[in-house]
Amino acid sequence: QVQLLESGGGLVQPGDSLRLSCSASGRSLRTTTMAWFRQAPGKEREFVTGLSAGDGNPIYADSVKGRFTISRDNAKNTLYLQMNSLKPEDTAVYYCAARLYRSVRDDPREYNYWGQGTQVTVSS
Repeated sequence: QVQLLESGGGLVQPGDSLRLSCSASGRSLRTTTMAWFRQAPGKEREFVTGLSAGDGNPIYADSVKGRFTISRDNAKNTLYLQMNSLKPEDTAVYYCAARLYRSVRDDPREYNYWGQGTQVTVSS
């Protein structure tokens, strides 16, 4: 069983930065494929970025490429999402997810474990 707990959300202005954290227990993130998804009101959950188990390269959705960075601290067993140059359209609940297979997938149905989510609101 993998338990995930997100933190770091909040209310920021356009152009600001924010870093989300996802603390994991029950399994090493080093050997787990991880991803961030987000869901805005009235919209489907969408893939933001993912990092495959081991030393895989990160994968980003086009909408966040160049602005968001996913990283993993194996010693702390924590996943991060650094978000820069935030836009109002980034407003959503952000979820971290774990997949028990090596490769990243952009379909949320491919993920086995989810955190409870953290709200990010970008507004002036």
